Formats: sequence, structure tokens, C-alpha cells
Amino acid sequence: MDSFIQFIINQGVPKETVELMLLFPIIATLMVIARQVIGIKAFGIYTPSIVAIALLFTGLKYGVFLFVVILVIGTATRLILKQFRLLYLPRVAIMISIVSITILFVLVLGGYFNRTGLASVSIFPLLILITIMEKFIAVQAEKGAKTAIFLSLETLFLSIMAYFIVGIEQLKELMLDYPWLILIIIVINAALGKWTGLRFLEYVRFREIIKQRIRESGKS
Repeated sequence: MDSFIQFIINQGVPKETVELMLLFPIIATLMVIARQVIGIKAFGIYTPSIVAIALLFTGLKYGVFLFVVILVIGTATRLILKQFRLLYLPRVAIMISIVSITILFVLVLGGYFNRTGLASVSIFPLLILITIMEKFIAVQAEKGAKTAIFLSLETLFLSIMAYFIVGIEQLKELMLDYPWLILIIIVINAALGKWTGLRFLEYVRFREIIKQRIRESGKS
């Protein structure tokens, strides 16, 4: 382990916290690559990144389950409240209240059916997952349910991908041994900041147009 990291741990900072702080830039960079190079939009960069952290605390199975439950309950509550024509912020507060009560009920059911992993989920990842609901509802209101669902699935996909990557023990050990690798992450993001080409999914989406342009340029 790097001497500076050992010094930090000796000051009382938990090793798990140090690992997460060193791995979070990697997660964020993965989100940038997915967005800038591949073309997966999701809910920005920060949202799938913190959902990935939440999955680390809840476990993949229960984390995905809670993610889906929150979005389903949030959507159902929005449709019910829509007919009352409430202002946005009070409406969101009501939805958060209902989702919170629902999640509490789910945790109780987890304990009742001896699903201890579900019943013992800590408040930190739950709060992260619940905050995703506001983002989901906002996109629903602005761009429609189809777009919101699609972005939610992309967010979940990226979060699961990041979950598996940061769960690699060798990667954790590498960052603890060589924390200066974060500087390379910064350089990578600086290079991505100059990205001007089409995204991979855009090549797929506009492949016919691209082929036509190539044929036209070949004739000329």
C-alpha cells in the first residue's frame, strides 16, 4: 500500500472510504466514455455514478429491485397526483413521502420473509436511490414517459457495469498502491473533452446516411 494512503488510514479514515474516493473518478470516467464515445445518455454522469455506489452497499440483486420499485411507485404516484394539478415541488414532496413509506414496507417484508440482505439495507443507498425518482419524474414531465424509461434503463445499465468494475479487488489494490493513477484519469478526461467525432451509436443510427455520403464522395 502506498505510504500516503497508509498515512490517511492511520489517521482514522476507513479503508473502504479511501477505496471509494479513489474509485469514484474511475466510475465518472467510465460514464464520460459511455456518453461521449459510445453515446449512452442515461441521467447524465453523476446519477449513474452514485447509483453504482448505492449498488455496492445494497448488493446487485436488492439494489436493482429497489431501483425498479422506486421508479414504478414514483410513476404511479405521479399519474394519480396529476389530476389534482398541484405545483411541482409539493407534488415531488408527496411522491417522495409515498415512496419512502413503500420502501419501508418493502424492508419490513424482507425481514418477514427472512430476506435479511433486503431488511438490513442501510439508509445511505436508499436515499441515493430515492433521489433518482425526482430526476425520473422531471424527465417524464419534460420529455415523456418513453424517454424517461429509456434513460432509466441506460442509467441502470451503466450503474451495473460500474458496479462490476469497481468490485474487482485487483483494481482496488492497484489504486491503493498507486493513487497517483488518478492523474492519468484526469489526462484521459482532458482528452475526452476534445472529442469532436460522432458517437458509436450515432454511427449505427445514421449508417445509411453515412454510406450514402461515402458513395457520393466516391462518385465525385
